[in-house]
Parts: sequence; structure tokens; C-alpha cells
Amino acid sequence: MLGKAVLTLFVIIVAILVVKQRKDQDSGNQKPAQLKAGQKDNNTDPDMGSDLRFAAYMFLVLMFGTGAFVYYQRWQDDHTVLSVNLYRDGQSQPASYEVYKFQLESRSFTTTEGIRITVADNERMEVTGLE
Repeated sequence: MLGKAVLTLFVIIVAILVVKQRKDQDSGNQKPAQLKAGQKDNNTDPDMGSDLRFAAYMFLVLMFGTGAFVYYQRWQDDHTVLSVNLYRDGQSQPASYEVYKFQLESRSFTTTEGIRITVADNERMEVTGLE
């Protein structure tokens, strides 16, 4: 979804630059020819260069902003606190722990207090809080 928005914004910026360049070229064709024989038209328009520079900076800002936003979203998701219940054979009440999502593995986890827990083969682990 975010990639589609970035691509759409990029296409809009390129379209604006192309339309502006064509408009500048059309107005340039109506000017009288001021070139002497043997001279080249370098077509160096300072406005076009500044527009391209502005578009490049905007693209960089957009990319860095998007990267920062995605990094923040991932960090926020990883630091979600989950509740883990361990059901042991012979006990009626489970042992409950709070765990950050990024510290939850398949057969072990580290609690928010820093205690490393490894789940035995005869224990059942139930994770609540995942969405």
C-alpha cells in the first residue's frame, strides 16, 4: 500500500516536470532565432535545472521519510507486550509472563524483566495479544 502511494507521488512529480518542460519549449519556439551560424543551442534553462534539483530533493526527503516511518512502525510492533501462559502437566493454574514480541521465539522467550524461559516438551505455551 505504501509502495503504491510512493509510486503515484513519483509519477505525479515526473508528469508535472514534463508538462512544465514542454510549456517552456513551446514558448521558446515562438522567440525569434538569435543563434548565428555555427552556434549551438545548449538549451540550458536555469529554471528547469532548479526544478529538477527541487524534485530530486523532494524525492530524497520522501524516501528518507518513508524509511523512517516504516522503521518506526516495525519498532512499535516489535515492542508490543504479549502475555504468555505456560501450562504444565499436573498444575491447574498456568504460569503467566509478559514478553515483548521481538523476544518471543518458538520454544523460548525472554520476559520484560529479563528472565530467559525455555519451554519444555511437556509444557504448552499459549500466546495472547497477537493481532
